[in-house]
Amino acid sequence: MSKVLGMGNALVDIMTRLESDALLNDFNLPKGSMQLVDKNTAEFVLSGTKHLDKQQSSGGSAANTIHGLANLGVETAFIGTIGEDEFGSFFHEDLLKNNIQPSLFKVKAESGRAIALVSPDSERTFATFLGAAIELSANHLTAEVFDGYHYFHIEGYLVQNHDLIRKAVELAKQKGLKVSLDLASFNVVEANIDFLKELIVNHVDIVFANEEEAKAFTGMQPEEALHEIAKNCEIAVVKIGKNGSLVKKDGIVYTIGVIQANSIDTTGAGDVYAAGFLYGLVNGLSLQKCGEIGALLSGKVIEVIGAKMNNEIWNYIRSKVAEIKNS
Repeated sequence: MSKVLGMGNALVDIMTRLESDALLNDFNLPKGSMQLVDKNTAEFVLSGTKHLDKQQSSGGSAANTIHGLANLGVETAFIGTIGEDEFGSFFHEDLLKNNIQPSLFKVKAESGRAIALVSPDSERTFATFLGAAIELSANHLTAEVFDGYHYFHIEGYLVQNHDLIRKAVELAKQKGLKVSLDLASFNVVEANIDFLKELIVNHVDIVFANEEEAKAFTGMQPEEALHEIAKNCEIAVVKIGKNGSLVKKDGIVYTIGVIQANSIDTTGAGDVYAAGFLYGLVNGLSLQKCGEIGALLSGKVIEVIGAKMNNEIWNYIRSKVAEIKNS
């Protein structure tokens, strides 16, 4: 079976359920956005939410995708940077525990953390202190890191570092890997639009975008955006929340539905959708089935707080994936 290598911000997610959206205004965080904050702001947000329920898990968009693939039995590895601290140790141990090969570089800075504030309507807002995660650089990458892998998945949050992304995709392509990119956040897309367009045309095979990211990238509504993105890559995927997703390859559009779900937190929904979709590709399934597995994973993860699911849920998912594969 094909092996998947991921690269992203190595972050520890601190999930916090809000009682109302009032605190978002106090913290000056636009609802639904991913805001990069400094250490002081991160500590201010943590202090201002200390009375609320919290859960901690290893996170970051690409890491969530890699965790999903590993839980489905795919051989995986993850590239990132951590600090020499408790958060860094937690992240490293969590990869090992989930059978993910760590390709982690240690730096002097404190490990990154993403404070996810979950509104009562399930929308999540991130105050992200990148810390050590931002220190991943082109100098860390060598061609050997890509040996033995078939797919390379990158999160869009890294695209601010143009040199890193450019070297990574060039090395991946030299080694014959398929490159998959999740656009990750509409504000990141807007800030890096020209670089992203050049990157996708020249190096990216599979693009994942949600409705807002697709609009930021193309200026178009989902269906038109799908066609536009598909002009520049092999497979285009536009996720449209409760309305499912659209996939296009070779001029053919696949419309994917959703599973019935009781949504309490949308964190990680796009990340595990990508995991399910890539699992389908790795296993040579049709794009319709790839999308259905993506929809299954994203439908189950929104029923829990955070981007991680317990063994019971994964056992259910694995049984359903087997049904989809054999249908």
